[in-house]
Amino acid sequence: MVSKTFELYKKAYTGLSPQTWLLSLIMLINRSGTMVVPFLTLYLTRPQMGYSIDQAGIVMGLFGLGAVIGAHLSGKLTDKIGFYPIQLFTLAFGGFLFFMLSWMNSYASICVTTFLLSFVNEAFRPANATAVAYYSKTENRTRSYALNRLAINLGWAVGNAIGGFVASINYKWLFWIDGTTNILAAIAMFFLLKPENNGKREHKEETINPADSVYKDKEYRWFILLVVLFAACFFQLFTNLPAYFRNDMHYSERFIGLLGTVNGLIIAFIEMVLIFQIEGKRRNTYFITRGVLICGLAYLLLAVFPTSYSLAMIMIVSMTFGEILSMPFMNSFWIERSKNHNRGQYAAMYTMAWATAQTLGPVIGALIAAHAGFISLFWTLGICLLVASIGFYFLNAKMSRTQNLPS
Repeated sequence: MVSKTFELYKKAYTGLSPQTWLLSLIMLINRSGTMVVPFLTLYLTRPQMGYSIDQAGIVMGLFGLGAVIGAHLSGKLTDKIGFYPIQLFTLAFGGFLFFMLSWMNSYASICVTTFLLSFVNEAFRPANATAVAYYSKTENRTRSYALNRLAINLGWAVGNAIGGFVASINYKWLFWIDGTTNILAAIAMFFLLKPENNGKREHKEETINPADSVYKDKEYRWFILLVVLFAACFFQLFTNLPAYFRNDMHYSERFIGLLGTVNGLIIAFIEMVLIFQIEGKRRNTYFITRGVLICGLAYLLLAVFPTSYSLAMIMIVSMTFGEILSMPFMNSFWIERSKNHNRGQYAAMYTMAWATAQTLGPVIGALIAAHAGFISLFWTLGICLLVASIGFYFLNAKMSRTQNLPS
């Protein structure tokens, strides 16, 4: 039994390019310091800072707005100059902006610096997503993104575990650790992974047609709208949900950090093997539909049942499995619809969908929580995700069969 399990894990990780592994290592270094965003709402609403949940929601909304603009610009630049310089610059400069944010105390300066930080930091994503596609093959593309996500979530687990402990001592240290890992990731990329032509693939083999524009892809536009709805609900996991656990349930920062760690560890140990088992057997939208549905049911658990430590853990575990089924296949969906010459634009629109959700989700969620209570928020999130899962179901049924797979 042990040998079979080992063989399964071995196969799941076999066949990926060395560059894919290096990208994931760089991502792991970067994300191991992910501490500011998960704890930013808690940082702003603690007595020493004195800001309300509404004000914290606006800050998180500005983080999302900066991400939308940064992603849009990054997508265009990635197609023009390549993914390598974009990644290198955003990692390094983003690190210094984390340091700057730690020095800001006035609400206006926090808002401005948060916007600039997200503009730079999130501009990294379209370039990085394009890099993963560049170094992967069609048959292992979902696994390549899953490995990248594994690095993100393993780093997330480490960051949350350490961040919960650090936050209980001094919140300011979170910014310095996050900024330092950004800069270390940039250094690693500079020395370990410098592709020819800055990672910009020549497009001589393709006929560049204006009709290939991402803005003329109707099915992709519908997909993006559904992703925005899903992501707006999913982001509550890192913004208003921690505030609920601390302010209403009086859970400690360490327990809240533990929940994030559990999320990251489950993804680290299960996602690659699960993707290896199911990749290519059904359409991407088939798995997305079910993953989004599970996430909706996870929020409804908090709406229906009295919250306890065990229910909080069950909710996070359920949300994690929904995330595993949906997000890797969302990446595969957009990459299948793009071509070499417009991949940055597709990656940018996908990143912008998440950034838009990061702008709207925390603000709307905070307003609902502040004026109607957190239970009303959880009902809203659960119902919205059920609607999104129905939308993905119809998108799956509507799409023409580009592969001979069951819908």
